[in-house]
Amino acid sequence: MRHGWTPSKPFATNSPSRVPFFEAVRLALQTIRVQKLKSFFTLVGVMIGVMFLIAVVSIVEGMSDYVENDFAAKIIGVNTFDVRRWPNFTPNESDDDWREYLRRPRLYQPEADLVAEALGSQFRAARVNENFIPAFTPGVRPRAVQAIATDASYFEIKRFGIAAGRAFGAQDVASGAKVVVIGDEVASYYWPGLDPLGRELRIAGQIYSVIGVIEPQGSVFGFSMDRMAIAPFTSPLSRSIRPRGDIGRITVQATTREILEDGIEEAREVLRGFRKLGPGDADNFALETSDAALGFFDELKGKLILFGTALPAIGLIVGALVIMNIMLVAVSERTREIGVRKALGAKRRDIISQFLIEAATLSVIGAAIGAGLGVGLAQVIALLTPLPASVAPWSLVFALVVGAGVGIVAGIYPASRASRLDPIAALRQE
Repeated sequence: MRHGWTPSKPFATNSPSRVPFFEAVRLALQTIRVQKLKSFFTLVGVMIGVMFLIAVVSIVEGMSDYVENDFAAKIIGVNTFDVRRWPNFTPNESDDDWREYLRRPRLYQPEADLVAEALGSQFRAARVNENFIPAFTPGVRPRAVQAIATDASYFEIKRFGIAAGRAFGAQDVASGAKVVVIGDEVASYYWPGLDPLGRELRIAGQIYSVIGVIEPQGSVFGFSMDRMAIAPFTSPLSRSIRPRGDIGRITVQATTREILEDGIEEAREVLRGFRKLGPGDADNFALETSDAALGFFDELKGKLILFGTALPAIGLIVGALVIMNIMLVAVSERTREIGVRKALGAKRRDIISQFLIEAATLSVIGAAIGAGLGVGLAQVIALLTPLPASVAPWSLVFALVVGAGVGIVAGIYPASRASRLDPIAALRQE
């Protein structure tokens, strides 16, 4: 009984000895439909692994976009650098590093004047002192606000729009006016439903008149950017924050990105000259751009990916083991079928390809379900926590490829075992 097949002819695509690709996929789908419980346990490991993989990648990608587009712009600014006593982002500093930082001289007004004069009109600079200080107003419980003493140019550097009233100007700074521009959250907390303009806010024992409200800025990793209270650098607030009269940082913004590096080098030269540092002496100050923040996050991102993929990897390994066991059971159950196909001329590669396709199909279906669950989990995490999430299309494709790879790897041994069955012994199998 040859079914129209002769050894001199090539296998037809519908020959019993060779199962076409889509027929093997159909057999795998039929197995899922007929044996639902066993199929569920076959898929669950891959589903869990891919679900957490997609969730981790989505959160890391979301954080990366957020840091580059929002965090760096809001915390440091666009085309800006900070002059500081020591770096603001210090993830790996040792005790010796900190002792060296503490020995550094503080920044004072003469250095701020030197930097501003050296950089010229293509740069704008703002002295900044900031800290969290409780603020008071009659009839309202005190609350800590982000108190900032700075120059009028700070609003342009940070691109703060004014929702009501006005920002203070150069004249307010020159006179040391006790005025304050507050964030939207400060306004709604102290004067809910009322116009805050002209009202008084007591900070560190001094009364400041509210002259403006900043447009809502949102939050950065759960930290509200609308709790600000900004007063002129020459007001008493500056001394309240830094009683020594020094400057916390000088924020400098270039008009274009192209001249930013030139500005940094110019600031470095004048500061080194003022502090009489020799050619071999290291800087005893910090010049920091948004790249420092991004570099800090890149390091953190690598650790997040490393630790975040540990659980998905375990899930995928478990899924691969389950698929391998299920496929071994399938080989045992289909011994007679394999024997018939080998008797009809099927080669080892035909048997291997059939079982690998079936294993990969099961695994890809599990990966697809896991990808959908992972997207949902990432959205839930973004909704319930400050962590942002951004599903990258490449991660979905990667998940399916990983799913297929897990199935193929898990199916190699069962497929190889099936291909080595003796057709005569297999045909005797009941």
